[in-house]
Parts: sequence; structure tokens; C-alpha cells
Amino acid sequence: MITQADLKAVKGPLAGLALVALAAAGAVYYGDVFVQQAHEQLQQSQGKLKEARTRLQKSGDEKELIVRYLGSYQQLQRIGFVGEEQRINWLDGLRISNQRVDLFGVEYQISAQRPYPHATDFHPGQLVLSESHMKLRFRALHEEDPMRFFNALARLGAGVFTIDQCVLRRLDTGGVIRYQPNVLADCDLSWITVKVGTPTEKKP
Repeated sequence: MITQADLKAVKGPLAGLALVALAAAGAVYYGDVFVQQAHEQLQQSQGKLKEARTRLQKSGDEKELIVRYLGSYQQLQRIGFVGEEQRINWLDGLRISNQRVDLFGVEYQISAQRPYPHATDFHPGQLVLSESHMKLRFRALHEEDPMRFFNALARLGAGVFTIDQCVLRRLDTGGVIRYQPNVLADCDLSWITVKVGTPTEKKP
């Protein structure tokens, strides 16, 4: 039979046991919180490490691409395809080609630059293709001279162009046989350039 004295005797040990149990419960709780925080920090650290490795990999890939294509890119810059229009080079190209093919002078008109209408066919991404139309009129000795002229212009590397159309008409020389123009050529060219931008970028 438990007496009042017995209860008093175990009161202290029971209180101590309760404190120990409470402390143990607290330790378990805060231990779980600490472990959870440590786990979250570990995940964040692993995520940052993975992101850093990805950036490093991308930088390595980009460096490899730059090294691989730098020469070609610089060549495209030199011929006036990459960057701003090189209209002075175009006109020098017309003058030099006229001299090399022995034409009788070249007349020209250049329009304002505008977006290249067929750019989407090449899936350019962030590259912006533009064109400027040029109308040419020149007189030639015979029908082969216009193509010789355009070949000479292309070899000069003064820019990238396409021949949209070229109409040849024979001139009336009155039957006189001498060194004189016999053919009149009216041609349309498109000078094409490319710059890095956004696909929606518009040219003036």
C-alpha cells in the first residue's frame, strides 16, 4: 500500500524524469529541424554546384565554337557581310569591275536599307538580315560582258549581293562597226548584310 510518505519520496525523481523526457523531446525536435535545414542547405549547395558546372560547360562549348568559327566570322566581316553596310566598298567595287571588264561606265541608284524579306527561310534566330536594293545601268560591248562584270564584282569581296533581274537590250549602232557599246543592261541587285539582334528588330 502506497502511503503519503512514499509519494513524497518519489515526487522528486518523477519531476526529474519529466524534465529529462521534456529535454529529450526538445532535443529530438530541434535535431530534426537542424537536420532538415542542413538537408535544404545541402540541396541548395548541390544546385549551385550543378549550375556552376553547367555554366563552365557552356563557357567551354562557347569558347570552342568561337575558336572554330572565328576565322570564318572575320572573313565575313572583311567582305562586308557581317556588320554595318559598306556602301563605299560597293561603289569602289563597281568602279574597279567596270575598269577590269572594259565597260563604258556604270550608273547606279541605291535604296534605303530594309529587312531581308526571305530571312525566315534561313531560320536566323537572333541574326538580323537586311538588304539594300541597287539599280544598275551600263553599256557593254556584247552580251557576255554583264556576267563578266558581276563575276569581277563578286571576286573583289566588296560585299554579298544577289542579282534580282537583269534586262539586256541591243543598241542601234546604225550599222557602224567600231569599238562602241552594243548592249544596254538594266539590272537590279540586293546587297545583303547581317547583324546580331533580336528576330523582331526592324530596320529603318
